[in-house]
Amino acid sequence: MADSNILPIEFVDLKKQRARIGDKIDAAIQKVLSHGQFILGPEVKQFEDAMKQFTGVKHAIACSNGTDAIALCLMALKVRPGDAILCPSFTFAATAEVVAWLGATAIFCDIDADTFNISPASIKAGLETAKQKNLKAVGVISVDLFGLPCDYDAVETLCKENGLWLICDSAQGFGCAYKGRKTGMIGTFATTSFFPAKPLGCYGDGGAVFTNDDEMATLLQSLRFHGKGSDKYDNVRIGMNARLDTLQAAILLEKIAVYADEIEARNKVAAAYTARLQDAVKTPFVPADCTSVWAQYTLTLPEGTDRNALAAALKDKGIPTAVYYPKPLHQQTAYNRYPVAGNGVPVCENLAGRVISLPMHPYLTDAQIDYICTEFKAAMKAPQAAAA
Repeated sequence: MADSNILPIEFVDLKKQRARIGDKIDAAIQKVLSHGQFILGPEVKQFEDAMKQFTGVKHAIACSNGTDAIALCLMALKVRPGDAILCPSFTFAATAEVVAWLGATAIFCDIDADTFNISPASIKAGLETAKQKNLKAVGVISVDLFGLPCDYDAVETLCKENGLWLICDSAQGFGCAYKGRKTGMIGTFATTSFFPAKPLGCYGDGGAVFTNDDEMATLLQSLRFHGKGSDKYDNVRIGMNARLDTLQAAILLEKIAVYADEIEARNKVAAAYTARLQDAVKTPFVPADCTSVWAQYTLTLPEGTDRNALAAALKDKGIPTAVYYPKPLHQQTAYNRYPVAGNGVPVCENLAGRVISLPMHPYLTDAQIDYICTEFKAAMKAPQAAAA
């Protein structure tokens, strides 16, 4: 077992972040407690302004969580039963959950084996599937999985050619960049989550929607507050209660102030992992002109590896791991009645049994990274892991 300078190793270490900015966060919380404006207080607008400055987008609408963020977009786009929305199967349930809320049909697409993001070829197949099932394809929800942006040149071209809107689900990717464009600048809408374990996370639930469309921004602000018009008792449309708490906005204001530095640190951690592990396992791929924020550092294990045995061996050494995701959405009970694109999604199904994620946060030390890599390589060579 490693010495006390290395252990414990946290999968996501919020304690070290708090040690860095805890005093500022405490002061920000106390300020909200003093002024007492707990719903849509001044810090919410300040945080929205900070997000706009960080991303370069025209409008940032803070909301209750990443799931509600997507739901607000679908409501603004007037999604209804009979509509088909294409999304990857290799993602968290929230991506498709909101489609079902509105009675529309998710068509699950395959992913690229190198980036884990939605495959443009599978989007094309999904459009044909929609036609065959007499569904009206209206849009695509892409996912910037593990903090890496999608192949947006290809995805945006497909959307334009087929009259589709695009929602970029960047729950894991706030701050990632594709050819100079950051999260928020791409798509009809972009959304994100501030769940505590996300790269930019609060101390509860939170989310945001981004758009460059003035009218849509006004509509979203109404929808997140019960469809209000001139005031909260003038309800001009059906909306929802999807506001971000002022306390969470105050916390996020202090976190976004150090976020650029944390993204740089995450990329250094990822580069160190890759340099040490690329000769032993398939490491993550970042295309040229893209920047990941490394929500996860996800490896693809060789065929036949006993992932459970590998994870157990690492746990015995004090190294936590996680699997994102063990079962694609199209195979889950709640979603297996929805169609898949074309002849299936074999990449999703294959990778679900082979991916494993290592600890990733900005505060991993060189000694911890060396230890993790050394023990990972040793565990990979062990007979129980090598043969499933």
